Amino acid sequence: MIDDLKEISNIVSELRSENKEIVFTNGVFDILHKGHVDYLKEAATFGNILIVGVNSDSSVKRLKGDDRPLNSELDRAFILSELRSVDYVIIFEDDTPIELIELIKPDVLVKGGDYDPNISDSSDVKYIVGSDIVHENGGEVKIVNLTPGRSTTKIINKMRG
Repeated sequence: MIDDLKEISNIVSELRSENKEIVFTNGVFDILHKGHVDYLKEAATFGNILIVGVNSDSSVKRLKGDDRPLNSELDRAFILSELRSVDYVIIFEDDTPIELIELIKPDVLVKGGDYDPNISDSSDVKYIVGSDIVHENGGEVKIVNLTPGRSTTKIINKMRG
């Protein structure tokens, strides 16, 4: 797990010097399930290195409400870092990973099928944050289809009955 932006900056510089193709994705990853693993496994196929940005606890609360996350940021990041498909994990405090995307400038930015790569209006919920930065730097945006019937919200709702 990466602790700060300086560390990720140094790692990215080293990876670039080795001509590694860097893939970036982000999310909450609150209750890790098959859909997450499928998504990350496919995302990793788009390059040599997969970096995952994880929303901090405070950003999850702002985005999803006071009853989330169920698992702490450190637990979520640790679990993700143990997956074979994930090379690096970094926690970010903002509501979006724009600062990370600006710093990393990934070759490939990956989002789930609930986002639309054709939307350029950043106020639209289906807009892919950072897609403009990736395109400006010669990268591409890839969409991964979500695993049907798998979502953290569905799991939580089922648990709550």
